[in-house]
Amino acid sequence: MAIAIDTQPQLSQQSEIILKHRYYLKDEEHNLIEDSQGLFQRVAEAIARVDSEWYAALPVEVDLLANEFYNMMAMFEFLPNSPTLMNAGTNQGTLSACFVLPLEDSMEGIMQAATHSAMVQKFGGGTGFALSKLRPKGTSIKSTHGVACGPIEVLKTLSRVSSMITQGGKRDGANMAVMSVYHPDIKEFISCKSTEGDIHNFNISVAVDSNFMNMVESGVIYPLIDPHTNQIVQWESARDIFNAIIYGAWSNGEPGMVFLDRINKDNTVGREFGDMVATNPCGEQPLLGNESCNLGSINLARFYVEGESMDWRECIDWNRLTKVINLSVHFLDNVIDANKYAVLAIEEMTQATRKIGLGVMGFADLLVQLKVPYNSEEALEIGAELMQFVRTTADIASLNLGGKRGPFPAWSKSNYRMHENYRNACRVTVAPTGTISMIAACASGIEPLFALVWKKQNILEGKTLYYVNESFERIAKEEGFYSDVLMDELSNGKSLDDFENIPLWVKEVYITAPQISAEEHVAMQAAFQPWVDSGISKTINFAHDATLEDVQVAYMEAWKLGCKGITIYRNGSRSKEVLVTGHIEAKCECDDPIIVAEGGCVSCKKCGWSACEIS
Repeated sequence: MAIAIDTQPQLSQQSEIILKHRYYLKDEEHNLIEDSQGLFQRVAEAIARVDSEWYAALPVEVDLLANEFYNMMAMFEFLPNSPTLMNAGTNQGTLSACFVLPLEDSMEGIMQAATHSAMVQKFGGGTGFALSKLRPKGTSIKSTHGVACGPIEVLKTLSRVSSMITQGGKRDGANMAVMSVYHPDIKEFISCKSTEGDIHNFNISVAVDSNFMNMVESGVIYPLIDPHTNQIVQWESARDIFNAIIYGAWSNGEPGMVFLDRINKDNTVGREFGDMVATNPCGEQPLLGNESCNLGSINLARFYVEGESMDWRECIDWNRLTKVINLSVHFLDNVIDANKYAVLAIEEMTQATRKIGLGVMGFADLLVQLKVPYNSEEALEIGAELMQFVRTTADIASLNLGGKRGPFPAWSKSNYRMHENYRNACRVTVAPTGTISMIAACASGIEPLFALVWKKQNILEGKTLYYVNESFERIAKEEGFYSDVLMDELSNGKSLDDFENIPLWVKEVYITAPQISAEEHVAMQAAFQPWVDSGISKTINFAHDATLEDVQVAYMEAWKLGCKGITIYRNGSRSKEVLVTGHIEAKCECDDPIIVAEGGCVSCKKCGWSACEIS
């Protein structure tokens, strides 16, 4: 296979350091044997080769496809999830990031889940579990005449297993635990991470439904049900349980919430396989037991076209965006076949539903290019219309692949069986894009700009490193208000509103996450959700002085606006944090991060977040 290289990746210094640190292949002596061109060429060739190995494409067709895959990655129009970048073409590790494993109420089921999670994480994936089937703590076990240890002890066991594993030799295992709000041990679950570090490598979320949320509003009691006997064992105040969730989220960002009834409205294979009851570690991918999903994201900022039109639609290269969406769906579908699976049951389930997760990143950068404030009605309209276009185009691409290759094998027993022969049971996911957005030098997912100027403590040398949003720096110089004093003040926590000599439009357009209200954050997530058949990873940022009521409003709004889940973070509520803007610290994208320093980079081994020194 021969790729005609006509695009050289244009990397920022920070992107190059991140790639050297974690993505480029190394020899046995840890010397680099790859550069950005080689990385994208390796991935493009490995994924394009599926067309010949599985679908009888001609060599010339595979070469052309590999060229197109290479170019969209080298131009940072699209990047797949990190496991694909790291492992494609190496015969090592998984290419998927997201897994959900079944957890059955038996010793065999628990130990099987522990073993399978260890294998998945060894291959490089993150896992989600539902604890809802496990019998409550203290209930009798007839076979041993003993009593059940309860879901939280099982969670601790899974956490200890995960702590032993380094994902593909690159990062520690990452997990999500979900428990139904109707489980008798729900109060213990809600508070199980109240002491930071107690349960390592797990995010936690409470699974609720509209019935529960309506009871919260009504202030009534509701039943807790033993999942083993299906009997009511006690009653609790719905409002008290909800308040406990709110307090935990306010205290340290957990638990989040997932709205299972909303999630299962999009469960097209529920008739055959049952409900989805858990998600991947960052919450954006609800999955059935033993399902996996590979993700990839389109950098919306790359499709901006300079123009004088007042209509933002004329500033988007729709033809190229269509082309890249089609290529991306083809790419992600091929990943399913190119993948290596640690567990046979996962391979069988993934092949049966062939779920893919095409998402977006760089949305905030696009809004800046369009000079549209993130917290405006126009931004909501742009987000919804763009995501509708991505979803519609991805659906058509999947239908076309289904016509050529056949629909996903579980199609005949799905909701689509009477008409749409989709290749993939779901197509669209908005992931957090933590590290790949840093490689592409764009804002992550659909998040607003985190900061315009920020600083990071170099824990190797004790230095303070400063980073400046390139677009803002350019505008500041063009408009004549740039100064070193301004940059320093912004890095110390001041906002543009604190300065009189800055044009109003700049203050409005270059708004950052701490300046955006919780309601505005939730509204943006809700604007995207109707066009996302999986979930959305978005953190609702709060200032340090946010109240419990502020968090409560955000959780209620997320439910009322049709979101599938919600995660909030109040700045400064955890001790282990990395990025610093002023005197308020901002979290890494996971709980209890494992921070390592190497080669000028500081990164979290758990979720892959990185920040690197520019020298």
